[in-house]
Amino acid sequence: MSIKKIAEKAGVSPATVSRVLNNPNYKCQSPEIRERIWKYAMELNYTPNEAARRLKMGDMKNEKQVYYISVLMTRMDKATTDPFFSELLRVIESEIHKQFCILTKVWYLPLFSDDKRCRRESLDTVIDNMYDEVKGKSDGLIIIGKCNKEALKKLNQRYKSVVSVNRNSTNYEVDEVLCDGRKVAGIAVEYLISLGHRNIGYVGDCYNEARYRGFLDTLQKHDIEPEASYIIPTKQTEAEGFAVMEKFLQSGDYPTGIYCANDITAIGMLKCLNQYKNYHYMPSIISSDDIEEAQYTKPMLTTVSLPKEEMGKFALHLLLDRIKGGHKSVVRTELEGKLMIRSSCTSVESSGWNDYCI
Repeated sequence: MSIKKIAEKAGVSPATVSRVLNNPNYKCQSPEIRERIWKYAMELNYTPNEAARRLKMGDMKNEKQVYYISVLMTRMDKATTDPFFSELLRVIESEIHKQFCILTKVWYLPLFSDDKRCRRESLDTVIDNMYDEVKGKSDGLIIIGKCNKEALKKLNQRYKSVVSVNRNSTNYEVDEVLCDGRKVAGIAVEYLISLGHRNIGYVGDCYNEARYRGFLDTLQKHDIEPEASYIIPTKQTEAEGFAVMEKFLQSGDYPTGIYCANDITAIGMLKCLNQYKNYHYMPSIISSDDIEEAQYTKPMLTTVSLPKEEMGKFALHLLLDRIKGGHKSVVRTELEGKLMIRSSCTSVESSGWNDYCI
């Protein structure tokens, strides 16, 4: 199926389609356009030129075979919920294209990261329906985000070749590319402590979450008692970040430093502080992910960068190696996070910032 056909259906130029399919860093006019292009690419069973040639020639030798790859997003109900996962998905989509594979489906199913829902619902039915949707054209599955342990076992039985891209380890249930959330949180909290902060809050997922464990571990390492009122469980969205900061402001009892489990939550908190400048509360805020928007906040957001490009590329290469029989043992590839020091964190003695604006 040609790029021209996708362009016609998506209502964009062929050049735009080519850029979206080939370049994960291409700044599309809007997320909706990018979604629309990939939607029609999957619906039309788009194959890169070399892959199409192989299919046409019937060349089914192992090294020449075209593979069908599906993607499961477990922490999002739509593409715009969390930019980190959207950016990671863009890398994986483009890498699938570059490796002459075919992306058959992207599912947004937060059910799989919710242990309570997984206990209530029929996982077998959901997974069977997923498999039926791609009509057997699924040689491998990439899972992006935390996944319920029982669901992961069932997905692995159904798909055979599965790789997880995550901050929370699967404990060798499937192949995985990991940027360990516990270590990422440790880097962030250590930085706050180095600036003199001891009243430190946590905002993010708390249940069975590596970043929360890393937060607690680091406080304990420095003999700092966690303050229960400073630990706020959230679903890690911008709106909830805004609401949490409002709660801190209204209580009058707030931490001097806050670790947010992801950037988009931290951005919501910064926007709230911008709206309520008259409170003169200026905490140091640090988070993790390093999404594109983190570089454009004022103050610029200090965060722990996760290597999205490498995570996405290694995930597909690891999956293809398993599909081709290159390895049989479960493989874990672990990558490190990197502290990005910007201006949203100051020493505890500092008077703080003059302005909060996004």
